[in-house]
Amino acid sequence: MKTVTLLEVQKRNKSRVNVYLDHEFAFGLALNHALTLKKGQVLTQADIDRLQHLDAEEKAYERALNFLSYRARSEHEIRVKLRDKEIPDAIITHVLDRLRERNYVNDLEFAQMWVRNREEFRPRSRRVLQMELRQKGVAQDIIATVLTDLDELSGALEVARKYERKLKGLESFAARRKLMGHLGRRGYGFDVIREVTDQVVNAEDYDG
Repeated sequence: MKTVTLLEVQKRNKSRVNVYLDHEFAFGLALNHALTLKKGQVLTQADIDRLQHLDAEEKAYERALNFLSYRARSEHEIRVKLRDKEIPDAIITHVLDRLRERNYVNDLEFAQMWVRNREEFRPRSRRVLQMELRQKGVAQDIIATVLTDLDELSGALEVARKYERKLKGLESFAARRKLMGHLGRRGYGFDVIREVTDQVVNAEDYDG
């Protein structure tokens, strides 16, 4: 048994409180958890363990929120980030539950946003998008859903139009080969590459 002898708001972080037991610093707590304590309160070891577990979870939650503040993340990305900080899986699971409840993490919305962003700024083939989303730990059924209406041909044509200036001055065969290679590196299949190349590289517009 130990007695709470002082509850002191931290000078550098007003949202945390230092807890002193029997006149010695014992641990820190988030303010909302510290509000459950009062000076003179007697704590069992089980009480202390519970409070420290709550605080570990709160710290992990704050880490996750900070990670999310830069951009949206998949659940897998958050789990990996917290594991890198040596946070136990049980706490990570609770943190993800809290994030899901507040819709701070949602793999379907994350995948939809990822695909929209690619389509707008850096179009990629279906195969490449599948690979990227798998690397983010997104479930296969979600990947299939968000890629259902993907217009590969439109995306490939946009890529080709942006690349077209690099083809000027080349003879038709060389221009076709260069464009096909560029589209291939973006992961597009042969049928899409051939159709787009036929549209973009008109023999009459190239030397040779």
